[in-house]
This record gives sequence, C-alpha cells and structure tokens, in this order.
Amino acid sequence: MAQILKTTGSPDVDVDDVAQLVRPDGTRTSDPALDPWVHDVDDTDMLTMYRDMVAVRRMDAEGVALQRQGQLGLWPPCQGQEGVQVGTARALAAQDVVFPSYREMGVLHVRGIGGADLVGTWRGEEHATWDPHETNVASPQIIIGAQTLHAVGCAMGMQRDGDDAVAVAYFGDGATSQGDVNEAMIFAASFHAPVVFVCSNNQYAISEPVAVQSRQPIARRAPGYGIPSVRIDGNDVLASFAAMRWALDHARRGKGPVFIEAVTYRMGPHTTADDPTRYRDAEELERWRRKDPIDRFETLLRERGILTDDARADAAADADRRAAEIRRACLGWVTRDPLTLFDHVYAEPHSGLQEQRENYRAYLDGFDDEEVAR
Repeated sequence: MAQILKTTGSPDVDVDDVAQLVRPDGTRTSDPALDPWVHDVDDTDMLTMYRDMVAVRRMDAEGVALQRQGQLGLWPPCQGQEGVQVGTARALAAQDVVFPSYREMGVLHVRGIGGADLVGTWRGEEHATWDPHETNVASPQIIIGAQTLHAVGCAMGMQRDGDDAVAVAYFGDGATSQGDVNEAMIFAASFHAPVVFVCSNNQYAISEPVAVQSRQPIARRAPGYGIPSVRIDGNDVLASFAAMRWALDHARRGKGPVFIEAVTYRMGPHTTADDPTRYRDAEELERWRRKDPIDRFETLLRERGILTDDARADAAADADRRAAEIRRACLGWVTRDPLTLFDHVYAEPHSGLQEQRENYRAYLDGFDDEEVAR
C-alpha cells in the first residue's frame, strides 16, 4: 500500500482531503489502497463496530456526568473520536500491545476494559487501573507523548524475542510537537521496530489549533524519518479499520514502523476542566457534527439492511448497561483515609516522612469532615 497523502496545503484547510471508505452522508466509497483490507468484513463485523461506537459514546457521557456530580476528579471526553478508536482497535490481534493516551476509551472498551477500571484512575483510587499483563494495554499516559517511547521500547523487545506482536502508540496532534514523539520515531525507524503510531488529529492541542503546530499535514512528517504514513478520515470507522490492518501487516512482516494520521474532531472539551467555547465557534462545531462517525455508519448499515430497529434498540440497551456498570463501580469505591497516602512510601518509616504526615494531618484538620470526605 503506497502512502496516502493527497494534500499539499495547510492541515486546517484540507481536513476533507483524506482517504475514506464511508462518506459523511453514509454512502460507501471506494479507495484502491484501503478496499483490499476490508474485503472480508461482513455484516456481523460492521454491526459490532457500530455497537462499540454507541457504547463508547454512552459511557463517555456517563463519565462526564460523574465528574460534574463530583464523583470523579477529571474526565477527558472522546465524543467524536469513536471511529478511529474503535476501527483501529478492532484490527488488533490479542498479542498486540497498546500504549494509550488518556483519551482512548474506545480502544480500552474494545480490549475488554470497562467498569471500575475506567473510572478508578479519575477518582485517584488505590490500585485503580487494569493489569497490563492481562490486557496487553499499558496504563493511560498523562505525560503528553511519553507513551510513544514506551511503545517503541516494547516493540524492540518483542522484536528481539521473536514475538509475532506489534506495539501501538495512540496520541493526539499536540503530542507531535513534543520531543518524545520525534525521538520515538527516530528509534523506531533506526531499529526497524514493529510499532504503529496512531495520531488522532482532533484539530486542537488543548486550545491551540493544529494549523499553528504544523504547516503541513502531520502525516508528512513520518516519511522524513523513513516511516511510511497514511492520512485517513478518522471519523470513518471502516477506513480506520482498513488502515490499521495494513499497518499491522506491514509491521508484523518485519518491514518496520508505520504512522497513521486520523483526521477527526474532539466534539467536547479537552477535559472537563476546559471551556472550548473560548477558542472555537459554534459554526465549526456544527460543521463537524455533520461528519459524525456514528451517524454516517448508522446510515450505511440501515441502507444495507444490517441495522434494524431492533438491532439499534439492542445496541442502545447494551450501551446503557455498560454506562450503569461504570456508575455502580464509581459510586461503589471506598476511598481510603487521606493519611494512608504515606503508608507505603518507604519500606521503613523515618522522621521526615512522619513530619510530612503530621503537616498533612494539620492541613486536613482545617476542613470539616464532610468536605474532606468529598
């Protein structure tokens, strides 16, 4: 598969100049490079992807609601990015190892992670995340772009062990301005590491538009390192699946790393601490709503007779059930006493640690019991 880089202009102008298989109006289109990688995708596969996206959006909304109700300290919404997350994750093999950022809830869902594992981290609870060894998914990375280095290191290790596995790093457009991402690509290219870089270009690094970060489409950077790249419609779940299948095959056959730029849009805030109305207007948001990944895929499946009213209702019920699991898990956490923060810092207690404990105790005594509990 040759590089799919159709545009030479500014990335904010050419967001529509991407490889796709499902147009925003829900009609199926053809792409000679992507089509071979979805030739065996049947009705059941497409319905599964639809159900995944519906579930992820519903769970994401539940996470936002829990944060607004004071049950979570923070939540990074992924509304609008379900297509690239579900599509790429559905292409993965069980042995492939995922290194996510903090926004890849759709990837986590496809890998079987849900309930308490999705919300515990954002409550700051002890042992709040999943077991990476059981899921082949690393803990979510908060330091922007650092997971790309971890992915390359893992890929190089698997390469030396002779494993039939690929490491996958997920990150946003803003992360590509970090040194870690560029250093990771240098190492990956130099050592021919079996790693796939998935850049979800959601148009904003917190509040900074992508056009400020890159004067050319981000996918054009990778060939400079000797890494083949593809620029796809990240709101097209089928194109995301196809591109990832190609990338995994390329890496698995010992041909080295691949870079995927998935052009998508963050419909909500960067996190629940953000106010996106301060840096983008309503017209832009509405323009991207017309490219919604779920709506377009639902239109395609309905026209093909794959998505019946009963199937749609069943998908919605399943999504509600998963959201209820998240809420039950969140409300069921028993938060430890704040002072236990110091219990296992060192193997043996010492006076400096005890002094810090007492200082923190005095700080907590400045609040009433109800406020501390919250």
